Amino acid sequence: MEMFHRILRTAVEGGASDIHLKIGTPVVFRINRQLIAIECPYPTEAWMNSIVEQVTPAHLRQKLQQEREIDFSYFVPGIGRFRTNLFQQRGRWCFAMRFVKTLVPSFDELGLLPQVRKIAEAPRGIVLVAGSTGCGKSTTLAAIIEHLNSNFKKHIITIEDPIEYVFEDNQSIIEQREVGLDTLSFHHALTLVLRQDPDVIVIGEMRDAVSFTAAMSAADTGHLVLSTLHTTNAAQSVSRILDFFKAEEREQIRRQLSGCMQAVVCQRMVTTVNGSVTPALEILFNTSTVKKLIEENRLDKLSAAIETGTEDGMLSFNQALFQLVKDEKISQKEALSKATNPQALEMNFKGIFLDEGRRILG
Repeated sequence: MEMFHRILRTAVEGGASDIHLKIGTPVVFRINRQLIAIECPYPTEAWMNSIVEQVTPAHLRQKLQQEREIDFSYFVPGIGRFRTNLFQQRGRWCFAMRFVKTLVPSFDELGLLPQVRKIAEAPRGIVLVAGSTGCGKSTTLAAIIEHLNSNFKKHIITIEDPIEYVFEDNQSIIEQREVGLDTLSFHHALTLVLRQDPDVIVIGEMRDAVSFTAAMSAADTGHLVLSTLHTTNAAQSVSRILDFFKAEEREQIRRQLSGCMQAVVCQRMVTTVNGSVTPALEILFNTSTVKKLIEENRLDKLSAAIETGTEDGMLSFNQALFQLVKDEKISQKEALSKATNPQALEMNFKGIFLDEGRRILG
């Protein structure tokens, strides 16, 4: 374990976000989104088997034997907490570990926009933090929770698989429940959560119709529900949610969603001019226009509604990237590589702005 912990310590001290361990190959860190092999003895099969035996939580050992892969949180005093995925490839163990910072960053430290503070303080409804894997969804969600914890007297219950950031009660009371350890499943926890007198319910990730149905029920009864979702843009999030449900259920769900959704914040990480990373944010608010589009199943018009909704605080990825370039935080090349519509963004850089969104909305 000494070598294992030394690898983890080196990763933290070197600013790595992720650690990859595979038998017979170099240990690899991800630093500023780049994969870098480090000088270290290659993991052997015997060593990896020993690590697996020692780090696997007792309550997940049977699941590991049955399914050959598990998620869990691994904490080392003096080093930190790591979100860990243990899995097999070609019959041999591999680790993918993500370092979870002990201190939850503030909105300003993360480079989040003022609109996120407004979203965090919503009295009720569903708030989704969306994006692809590794875009910082969990960290943004943690920052929202800590903002509420520091400024409001709320009862916050989280349901996570596994627990990542650990919160200490401040103004709020926070209970963190880990699937497999504190509750049998997301479904089981969500069935009973309203009996636990929550003000805010945090669902680590929206995964299926059951979790989203529970989220809508909670939002309909005046609770704030926070969760993450795997999508590439804010407008696509509504379609992704509907995909959880059978075709004959979608009209009812769509109408219910139009009434209880609060906002979607979608992130893409971009590299700054000084080599660090910062999020570009696309923001969708459930304005009267957006609500009507969802109710009438005109989901293809949501992107145009975002583009034309700047007065309501909405922002498209192209608009966010343009502003980051204008503020000299990222290069035009980086912005174009992350843009939803690179051609339109390139025209913006040349001073040409077409009011395409208003034309699409009619």
